[in-house]
Amino acid sequence: MLNVERAGLPDIDRLVELRLQYLKEDRGQLKEEETAVITDRLPAYFQRVLDRELFVFVIREGGDIVSCAFLLVTEKPMSPAFLNGKTGTVLNVYTEPAFRHRGYAKEIMEKLVQKAEELELAYVELQATEDGYPLYKKTGFKDEMTKYRRMRWTNEAGKPADIV
Repeated sequence: MLNVERAGLPDIDRLVELRLQYLKEDRGQLKEEETAVITDRLPAYFQRVLDRELFVFVIREGGDIVSCAFLLVTEKPMSPAFLNGKTGTVLNVYTEPAFRHRGYAKEIMEKLVQKAEELELAYVELQATEDGYPLYKKTGFKDEMTKYRRMRWTNEAGKPADIV
């Protein structure tokens, strides 16, 4: 059994690095301006929300974080789908390439689901890549069929001035 722990404030610099690695792998090369903004602003975000709204689960090798997953907790107005209003979103499931295929992400996801149960979240959602899909199925996530379509509005005018 692997030792999954929660990241803390001393881990913020490493969490920023892992977030950037995840984004580069997921989206391709980031623009220099995007990387600068993320690097500049993400530490303050982690400082504000870590262990309040954002729970980061990690595995360390030689003292360094090599695998992580984020659980973002949101409280919404109650509905029959979430009577207590609390839901979760999984973000940034990432393992350093040299440490993949060792079961790290599976252990982290099991701990993340355990935390979701402790927090009494009505549900936890995520967006799965083809590579991650089998892992999420094994840890209890199910395909969601809904009458709703996912849509997104993007505020192009709301981008930080340094990347416009």
